[in-house]
Amino acid sequence: MSQYHTPVMLGQCIEAMNLSQGEIFVDVTYGGGGHSAAILDNISVSSKLYAFDQDKEAHDNKLDDKRLTLIGQNFKYLKNYLNLYKAVPVDSILADLGVSSHQFDKGERGFSTRFDGPLDMRMDKSKGQTAAELLNNIELQDLIDIFRNYGELRNAFKSANAIISFREKQPLQTTTDLKTALESCAPRGKENRYYAQVFQAIRIELNQELEALKSMLIQALDALRPGGRLVVMSYHSLEDRLVKNFIKSGNFQGKIEKDFFGKPIVPFKQISRKPITASEQELEENSRSRSAKLRIAEKL
Repeated sequence: MSQYHTPVMLGQCIEAMNLSQGEIFVDVTYGGGGHSAAILDNISVSSKLYAFDQDKEAHDNKLDDKRLTLIGQNFKYLKNYLNLYKAVPVDSILADLGVSSHQFDKGERGFSTRFDGPLDMRMDKSKGQTAAELLNNIELQDLIDIFRNYGELRNAFKSANAIISFREKQPLQTTTDLKTALESCAPRGKENRYYAQVFQAIRIELNQELEALKSMLIQALDALRPGGRLVVMSYHSLEDRLVKNFIKSGNFQGKIEKDFFGKPIVPFKQISRKPITASEQELEENSRSRSAKLRIAEKL
C-alpha cells in the first residue's frame, strides 16, 4: 500500500473527520487505500465506509474489511451511489485531490514528467480520449486556453504554438515528444516547474477535474448531515480556490448571499480559517506534501 501512495497529512485528515461522531463515512479518493485504512482503524465495528476511485489499478489495493464498500466510479457520481446503498445522510467526507504517487511513478500512465511513456493521462483508462489524441487534434486557441486557465502559463501562446508546429512534422505520441516540442519554451532554471504546469493543464482538461470537483462539492453538501464534516486536501491553487470559496459561501465565486434581514447565508462553519499544511518533518519525508492544503468544514 505504501509503495502505491504515501498518504499526505494522514493524522490531520483522520482527526478532522471527527470519526467518533457518526457511523457512515466516505473517502471519495481511495487511491492506495491509506486514508481508508486509517479510517477503518478508527471507527466502530458497526460503522460503514464508502470509497470511490475510477482508476481500476486502485482496486488492486482493496482492503479486506466488510465495513468497506469500494465503488469504481468518479466521485462526481457521489450522491447516485450513496443513494443506491441507502447511505444518506453521511457523517463525514474526505477528499484527497492529489494524483497518487503510483500514477506519477508509472511511466506508462503518462502523468510523469520524469519517465518516458505514452501520452495517456486518463484517470480511467477505459474511457475518453488520450492526451496524445487531444494534442494531435486540438485547435490552437483551445490549447492556449487550456494552458492559460489550467496551467497558468505565462507563455501559453508560445507553448501552444510549439505543439502545433511539432505535430505538423510528426504526431506527439510520448511524454518525451511533448517535452521535446516544448524545449524552447521552458524557462531556463525552471524547466521542471514549467513541464509540471503543462502536464497539469492537459491532465485537468482531459479528465475534466475541476468540473468533477465542483459537482462533488455540491453533492457533498447535500449528502452530509447537519454537523457532518467535509475534509478536502488540494494541491494547486485552482482546486484550493474552488474549495475555499464553496466552504465560505456555498458557491464557487466566494460571494456570500444574505437573507431578508441581512444575515449571511452560509452552508458551513469553517473549522480551519486558514488551510492546514504539512509539518516540517513530513515535508522532509514526503516532498509531495509541499503543496498540500487541507481545509475542514462542518455543515450547518
